[in-house]
Amino acid sequence: MYKNVYQPSPRKPGEGRELSAQKTPYYAATAYRSDGIPKQQPSTERSWLKRFGKKRLPWGEPQNVTPDDFLRERAPEKLRFQADMRKEREERLALGTYVPAPYEYVDFHDRHDHERFRYSLWSKRSHFWIYMAMFGKGFFLVLLIPSIFASSVVIYVDLEPWEVVALDMLKNFLSWFIGLPLLCWMIGSLVIYKFPKLWVKPSRGPIWELNRRTGLVTLFDYNNNGEYKKNGTVGKITAPFYEFDAYLESGPDRQGSMNHVLCIAHRYRDIVINFSSLINVDNRWQMPCALWDFLQNYMDTSRPLPDLPRYEEFRHLDPTTAAHDLKTGRNPRFWIDMDDETYKQQLNQLLDNIDNIDTFKRPNLMARHVRYVD
Repeated sequence: MYKNVYQPSPRKPGEGRELSAQKTPYYAATAYRSDGIPKQQPSTERSWLKRFGKKRLPWGEPQNVTPDDFLRERAPEKLRFQADMRKEREERLALGTYVPAPYEYVDFHDRHDHERFRYSLWSKRSHFWIYMAMFGKGFFLVLLIPSIFASSVVIYVDLEPWEVVALDMLKNFLSWFIGLPLLCWMIGSLVIYKFPKLWVKPSRGPIWELNRRTGLVTLFDYNNNGEYKKNGTVGKITAPFYEFDAYLESGPDRQGSMNHVLCIAHRYRDIVINFSSLINVDNRWQMPCALWDFLQNYMDTSRPLPDLPRYEEFRHLDPTTAAHDLKTGRNPRFWIDMDDETYKQQLNQLLDNIDNIDTFKRPNLMARHVRYVD
């Protein structure tokens, strides 16, 4: 049914195999290669506060794992739907009848392809309406249960007069108090679904970027000594990927359970990227470790891109990946033609691999190139 829908961009003859003949290499000289890490200066000693609740993760020998959300967000069914939409768009463009979707050409500053993984948030205005609808719904449903219980007790249970009065007061209080979250839920949902111009607004720019082609990590600075407020100039704090160390940051939640999140910190400067908004905070340490393995695989130009659905349409554009796929005979439509049952098996296998990840059994291979002082 979908055989003629999804077509990767045409590959030029020899693309990915004759890089030496190109005047400008595809990868920058600073691109990260796990087999070409340079010797570096000893690390800067961290204060006890920066070490508190953080465990350094080892570099090297990453497994082919990734957070399961990365696999779910581009399931084969979604790939086929997107391919259908692109095909329909191209047909209408050819006929001159295409009408752009709302905000189709608005830059929301995020990118995630074969070249760069750039992360941004929605604007504060957008978050306001999303949180209004989300928390309004949550509080309404939470308060609805005791309200129904109080009403049922008054009707079906034989109570003392003072108990009836107390329950009536509780019921009246809940009935009044429950109206506020219900109103927030209704207004927020109305704005989100019917008035997108009121809430859809990109943020001022990206937060961080990992660039596979250059091997650089960039943190975007919107303070920049006041330059952003003066003339809109965004500062960029940039460093090579291999100068960052990964840490498992752990802390208790309100119930006392330990939650874990991944962050990467520059070895010599005060640059930290916290990935808590990339994947949900989890009480399993394996999930942040899987994210660290994914980041190493994504940035390593000596290895192909991680074999994920979102990269399938880009694989022929990355020289290392294209050469790998040509050598192994990988089906360029591996994910998009996958049936639902096979996809479930792939997802279950990934979850098993995450549970069995061996992060803390590995040596830190970066120690061959850096002397850690803490």
